[in-house]
Amino acid sequence: MTYVITAPCIDVKDGTCVDVCPVDCIYEGGRMFYIQPDECIACGLCETVCPVEAIYHGDDVPSDMAAFTEINRRFFDPAVSGLGSPGGASRAGPVEIDDPDILKQAS
Repeated sequence: MTYVITAPCIDVKDGTCVDVCPVDCIYEGGRMFYIQPDECIACGLCETVCPVEAIYHGDDVPSDMAAFTEINRRFFDPAVSGLGSPGGASRAGPVEIDDPDILKQAS
């Protein structure tokens, strides 16, 4: 099971999680970061450094944020972001789009 980034990350994007990720699987969208579920090795480093406590192990996502499991997965659908599984966030660079459900969130 992968890690999931949830609502507290929206419009914060601190980036500490990106710095500690050993497999470069945390991608930057327009309003938040997303974890590529096929690339995540579930090491948990990102969760330990997140200053807004937005990252959870997939089994531990609070029920009021359960939709973020699907939001993180769906972001990597080529029809949504064009990314798929590019094999590293640093190679892909920031993507100035977000999952449609994130775009609906108030700023």
